[in-house]
Amino acid sequence: MHIVKSKDGTKIAYEKIGNGPAVILVAPAVADHTDAVLLAERLSMYFTVYNYDRRGRGKSTDSTTYAVEREVEDIEAIIQEAGGKVHLFGSSSGAVLALEATSKLGNKVNKLFLFEPPFIINDGRVPVSADYVQHLNKLILAEKRSDAVEYFMTEAIGIPAEYLEPMKADPSWEFMKSMAHKLAYDGLVMSDTQSGKPLPTDRWNVDIPTLVMTGENSEPFLHDGARAIADLLQYGEHRILSGQDHSVVMMAPDVMSTVIKEFFIQK
Repeated sequence: MHIVKSKDGTKIAYEKIGNGPAVILVAPAVADHTDAVLLAERLSMYFTVYNYDRRGRGKSTDSTTYAVEREVEDIEAIIQEAGGKVHLFGSSSGAVLALEATSKLGNKVNKLFLFEPPFIINDGRVPVSADYVQHLNKLILAEKRSDAVEYFMTEAIGIPAEYLEPMKADPSWEFMKSMAHKLAYDGLVMSDTQSGKPLPTDRWNVDIPTLVMTGENSEPFLHDGARAIADLLQYGEHRILSGQDHSVVMMAPDVMSTVIKEFFIQK
């Protein structure tokens, strides 16, 4: 993997594959670049793809204190490596980070693709607790990594508690435990956008073409949030991806790459 230094000295690791316009893939919670390897391979037929480990994950290092602004600077550092102008794709909480980066980096982003930003803007789903990040940090400090993943799954994802035991038997649970100490980062990225209140009208300044997409089979609250952010953005558009759900990046990379390609290439 390649390494670029962010503004604060943090080393950000990334894979670079393909040729063509630059695309950066921004990972969601409990994920590193490996989750999007197949998607990156499909996209590399049309783009130069930068698939990176967010700070504190995979081969990237971390700083002693966290701020969302530092993650924006990480993306900016990769943009500079890519020639100063890119398309951004983010899924789930990674979509919200991509949105934040686009808002702050202005004309360094050509187009923005958001897949299922997990906003909770009404009573369509139980909101995330106001002390969510604080409770996660307490669990991590107490070395209760599995409990932290459980809390993330039930509180942020909304998975019923009775589904957790079978999930723990899957090897992916150990991987999520290894990244549990970064769950609070995504909680801070989401900020108060999972409170059940309407999205703030003045938080994001994005004036480029932005596609917000949800899977047809995804929960209604994800569709509500996607429509809301698309309506707020100057050139936002919401579309539904037939037959898919929140897992499409990993489970159907061919489908996901096709719609990404069409959006980023179209005039």
